[in-house]
Amino acid sequence: MNLLDDSALHSSSVVANNAMNRERQLTGVNSYARVLGFDPVERAGNGWLDLCCGSGRALIQAAGRIDPARLTGVDLVDAFAPAPPGLTLVAAPIETWTPGRAFDLITCVHGLHYVGDKLAVLARVLKWLAPAGTFVADLDLASIKPGGRRLTALLKAAGVGYDGRRKRITCVGPRDLGLPYRYLGADDRAGPNYTGQPVVNSYYENGLTPPIA
Repeated sequence: MNLLDDSALHSSSVVANNAMNRERQLTGVNSYARVLGFDPVERAGNGWLDLCCGSGRALIQAAGRIDPARLTGVDLVDAFAPAPPGLTLVAAPIETWTPGRAFDLITCVHGLHYVGDKLAVLARVLKWLAPAGTFVADLDLASIKPGGRRLTALLKAAGVGYDGRRKRITCVGPRDLGLPYRYLGADDRAGPNYTGQPVVNSYYENGLTPPIA
């Protein structure tokens, strides 16, 4: 199998043209509140970071209810809607971008489906949580090869929850996530997952992951 590195993956039509969150609202039928099961503004506290935020529409709507300076969105593609002053929208790969603060809420609605080294991103992001902060992300562990029950058990042992029915990762409070996998590359020809959209599979071998900066 011809696996892709991050540079090639970011140029993939499956990743770069993904429109999963372009039109998603904060609340309502096609919304963050519906997907997550709660209104993000109610848990934003001193800061909400939305990874793979698409156009940033949900954050822009949230800025009408709370201080925009508490809101940050990151997406690979710069296709952001006009945002109010104070709201931060960053076009950057989440594999390398680093915030300068901790957050009370970090979300990634369906974005991890398009990331190569999903486990390394999880390890980085969980360090950005405030002491009682919440991380919620959609992730089908079937897209991680090998994964299975061993990976689920390792996540649980590290204090990271996984709901296999909803394909949902959750964590409260920061974690140092060290998992015994070495990333090999990604396959953007995996086809549709449970969302009906083409996604990216991530391949690993057993071994010690390097320290995450």
